[in-house]
Amino acid sequence: MKKQLYRTFVELSGNRFNSHLLRTFTTSRLSKGINRSFTKVYNLNIDEMEKPLHEYKSLHELFTRRLKEGTRPVDPDERVLVSPVDGILAHVGPLNEQSAFRVKGQDYTLEEMLGSSNKSQMYCGGTFVILYLSPSHYHRIHSPISGRVLERWYLGRKSYPVNRQGLEYGKRPLSKNYRHITEIDVNEKRMAIVKVGALNVNSIEVTHHEEEVTKGTEIGYFTFGSTVILLFEQGLVDIDPQLQCPTDVKVGMRIGTLHTTKDEK
Repeated sequence: MKKQLYRTFVELSGNRFNSHLLRTFTTSRLSKGINRSFTKVYNLNIDEMEKPLHEYKSLHELFTRRLKEGTRPVDPDERVLVSPVDGILAHVGPLNEQSAFRVKGQDYTLEEMLGSSNKSQMYCGGTFVILYLSPSHYHRIHSPISGRVLERWYLGRKSYPVNRQGLEYGKRPLSKNYRHITEIDVNEKRMAIVKVGALNVNSIEVTHHEEEVTKGTEIGYFTFGSTVILLFEQGLVDIDPQLQCPTDVKVGMRIGTLHTTKDEK
């Protein structure tokens, strides 16, 4: 009963009309009036912001802010995998032979998440990493690794919340929500960056459109909190074993190591 009530609430609150109203308000100059209180409530670090707080003309501008150059140093070692976002490293684990994994009591398949059985099979026995962004976090997304972009595509239309309640009671939000996927070739193995939209705000803006991507390069941004899922083909990376979930991470911070490099082949 609790699960059904929760899903009913989401369906009522997550429709296009409400999403349009929310987007209209947050992008308007009227919303600038709550920027300062929002900064205090969510304890945003104003010293890291690219511009002074008063120069952000709307709540949307504040949410999608850039940081001062050098604020997020990226580990330069080419063998190192880094966090693509500021957020919480929530889950790390193996993908089974059915390209599936379990989070908060719900089973997810990559066929559903990626929209392709052929693509999902490429990740059998690989690794998944889930990073959650709350409204307090910096919302720009960066590449965790260098490589060649193979494909980009969108899936889904509606978005359930991706917080703890959403993961527990929503309809498999990580594989049903509006999402954008970037698939990258790294040393002749594949990884996918799955950017998952959040309740009411399906905005996932892509800012990188080139065929090659360098570790640390900005590739897009979210509006409000959301989730990034990293998928790795078997044998591509080793996630650092000392990382205990959940744990806070920041862009450029080491979270793993490439299992092979071109020089080792």
